[in-house]
Amino acid sequence: MNAAYLIKYGNAEKAFEIREADKPQPNPNQVLIKVEAFGLNFADVMARLGLYKAAPSLPAILGYDVVGKIEAIGAQVNHVKLGDRVIALTKFGGYAEFALADNEVVYKIPTSFSAGVAVALATQYSTAYFLSHNMANLQENDTVLIHAAAGGVGTALVQMALYKKCIVFGTCGSQEKVAYLKKNGVQYPINYRKNDFEEVVRKLIKKKGLDAVFDPVGGKSVKKDFRLLGAGGRVFSFGVSSMNQTKTIFGKLRVLWQFGLYHPLQFLTASKGMIGINMLKVAEENPEKISKVMQEVIRLTEESILTPHVGGEYQVEQLAEAHALLESRKSMGKIVVNW
Repeated sequence: MNAAYLIKYGNAEKAFEIREADKPQPNPNQVLIKVEAFGLNFADVMARLGLYKAAPSLPAILGYDVVGKIEAIGAQVNHVKLGDRVIALTKFGGYAEFALADNEVVYKIPTSFSAGVAVALATQYSTAYFLSHNMANLQENDTVLIHAAAGGVGTALVQMALYKKCIVFGTCGSQEKVAYLKKNGVQYPINYRKNDFEEVVRKLIKKKGLDAVFDPVGGKSVKKDFRLLGAGGRVFSFGVSSMNQTKTIFGKLRVLWQFGLYHPLQFLTASKGMIGINMLKVAEENPEKISKVMQEVIRLTEESILTPHVGGEYQVEQLAEAHALLESRKSMGKIVVNW
């Protein structure tokens, strides 16, 4: 089979090479999927830059979400069958014509779902549902701030929050994205390149404070997030995309320092909280939770309550171009790569 290997850290144009690889075989608790397409996630960019510690050593096959048909099946797998069209979470290995996935994170989907919609559900929408429903338990009229609200997870979080009838503030980095957020129903879109999001939100909410903040950016934004919280509010940190904006070790250390230092007593006295989410870790340790999340996400999409946006569709030969778009932070919605 062919696979797109990460062979060198750094620039997307020089990082990947299509190579022959052995076709993997499933163990009793796995399925082998003939990959129709795979999705890109910001963790892929971090891995390409050598900033994702969980990634395998070079040469490596990245990839966390795939869509395709089941080619082979382990003896202990009984909820899907050969030929089923599925989405799946992969522990790397998704950038290949065939990929393995554990039984617990393989989900049958309607044939009507496009490849882009399908892979968006696997990672972005499952992440957004877990954050908004399982962790935040959003309620009607909650005030919610969503950073990178035009991205894949951001788009999903906006739809989840609006489904819960929340009041949504969303940050983005261009006027084009502001228009996209308005179209998606965000009541208060904020171009953070033109305005300080903390000042804008504070003027609007006064002393009340936010109920939830979802932040994949990290660094100095987290301090502002925490200051904006009201009693009972929580910051959900699920990424550090600001790390890729600096290339020196000192710059990376500065980003980490900008998160700030916190003590449990701060959370207690102010009745505020901060939670870190690593979905790969959750999927590894609690696959049954992810399974329930995926079932709901698929159902809500079938009912047109959730409508994933595909912001870029590429062929595998254009993988570097797709990576560059995601890294540029100009993309909106999910990026999908087809075989």
